[in-house]
Amino acid sequence: MTELRTDRLLLRPVRESDLDRMLEYRNLPEVTQWLLRTVVDPDAFREAWRAAGDNPDDHSVAVLLDGVVIGTVSFELTDGMGQPGMPTRTEAGLGYTFDPAYGGHGYATEAVRAVLARAFDELGVHRVTAGCFADNIASVRVLEKVGMRREQHGVEDSWHAELGWVDGLTFAMLRSDR
Repeated sequence: MTELRTDRLLLRPVRESDLDRMLEYRNLPEVTQWLLRTVVDPDAFREAWRAAGDNPDDHSVAVLLDGVVIGTVSFELTDGMGQPGMPTRTEAGLGYTFDPAYGGHGYATEAVRAVLARAFDELGVHRVTAGCFADNIASVRVLEKVGMRREQHGVEDSWHAELGWVDGLTFAMLRSDR
């Protein structure tokens, strides 16, 4: 995968040298409260990101501001549902994790917007989906700002370690929505 540049950010494949920095913010309580896996084992985390680099369907990126990794955008191609003859790799799942020290400046929105543009313009993706806890207002705002539509509101469909059953949201965007 090639690098992407936005007005303020560099998006590029995750490097070995990024992993310790990513772990610094990944396991912060204010980050883990919104993730399905609250804490990750550092060795397992590193190995998962190494494996992602070898997966041709994984187009995840590190997001850098002035040379500092401030987040990641996860993006993986999948086959959609359909009858025989359906094109492959037409759908994708999107996620993101950012260091809260860089929150409130639109960096996540800028990075996600760039990844979506690549998905539709270069990778030929038909549909991208993303999910979040309904109470994660910052994540909801990112998905709305980039133009994704709220398609599902699952009432108490997600287990939260501290809050119990909480609502989850699913957002999506089609290439034709752009």
